[in-house]
Amino acid sequence: MGAGWAGMAAAVAATRAGHEVTVFEAARTLGGRARGLEGHLPDGRAVSLDNGQHILIGAYTETLRLMREVGVDTQTALQRLPLTLKFPDGAGLQLPSLPVPLDVLAGILRNGSWPLPERLGLLRAALGWKLRGFECEAQLSVADLCRQLGPHVMQELIEPLCVSALNTPAQQASAQVFLRVLRDALFGVRGGSQLLLPRIDLSALFPQAAARWLAQRGASVQTGTRISTLQSGHGRWMLDGQGFDSVLLACPSTEAARLVAGAAGPQAEPAALQAWAASAAALHFEAITTVYAWAATARLPAPMLALRHDTQYPAQFVFDRGQLDGSSGLLAFVVSASRGERETIQAQVLQQARRQLGLDLQVVQTVVEKRATFACTPALRRPAQTIAPGLLACGDYVAGPYPATLEGAVRSGLTAAQALGR
Repeated sequence: MGAGWAGMAAAVAATRAGHEVTVFEAARTLGGRARGLEGHLPDGRAVSLDNGQHILIGAYTETLRLMREVGVDTQTALQRLPLTLKFPDGAGLQLPSLPVPLDVLAGILRNGSWPLPERLGLLRAALGWKLRGFECEAQLSVADLCRQLGPHVMQELIEPLCVSALNTPAQQASAQVFLRVLRDALFGVRGGSQLLLPRIDLSALFPQAAARWLAQRGASVQTGTRISTLQSGHGRWMLDGQGFDSVLLACPSTEAARLVAGAAGPQAEPAALQAWAASAAALHFEAITTVYAWAATARLPAPMLALRHDTQYPAQFVFDRGQLDGSSGLLAFVVSASRGERETIQAQVLQQARRQLGLDLQVVQTVVEKRATFACTPALRRPAQTIAPGLLACGDYVAGPYPATLEGAVRSGLTAAQALGR
């Protein structure tokens, strides 16, 4: 149930393992919370938008492998850049193309916009994290973890990385999850920190290609089909009365909680079902707002820039879609962990563009994903993947080492599919 990135990853893996697979998706568009949208510029041109501007990184090994498996040419579909958190004034970090961890060391030491004591302090902290195996006490926040770091490092590296990866402010974000992200991105495989910016819309980037791959192998993907009831009986799980040997809930956590709480039958203890539903329903969420704005001559010095943000200027990043998919003049401003009303955020972003970029823009479309990600807070207890025999959940919110990212969703789907054979 669900044709987002987790559900389609699970469907591909299950089909590859020899299972007969049916995918039910309530929406007409594949991709869940990472999907394409149709839009039009003020000059009348049709453009492909997304329900939120996403990026991938080189450490997303399973996502990239699965994309290639279903026929996506990742070399052309993604623009690969070194990790760059540059601001419009030129300050910020950029890593060179060197083996791990020399790229991190060189990038930090060469960054003349940070005072030398702050650069050395960051290197000492990074060495300490590595020596401790990138582990820390579960109750620590990112702000707690990094309290000894200087203000430039915090404002131009830690806070942007934290809000982009965990979609949770550093004061409330889990230090343990943040360290896992740093380990994989900065100290894992070569190129793990590289930014991979989509050149095509998010539905085309993986879910649509996966659907074609599934259809070629006899699997069924049914869009516009919302499942109302889940029950067990006669050794099978029933979705609106249709029986299946196993069910993978790849829908949003709130919908999974509703279905599990209402499930009945001999295959699962009612108390266990209610406990799982309660844990899923207890998650708190953070919103992400993406403001698409346009001017005929708008162009950034790079495909992506970091922005200085506060309560008045809320966007943390801006992307030049003209340099990615050819939509010249179109910029995408991302407000992670967003607060406030749509109209207020739009007005603030336009002011931020004038102040920090020197651009007068007009809004094309604003997308607010109110439940974009779960709030990745310290010591968070996430729902287990296995709910009952033959009933599993997959999605970026289930128990696992990663925050709410595309890689977290994909890995969750792959793990759930592997559990079908046990």
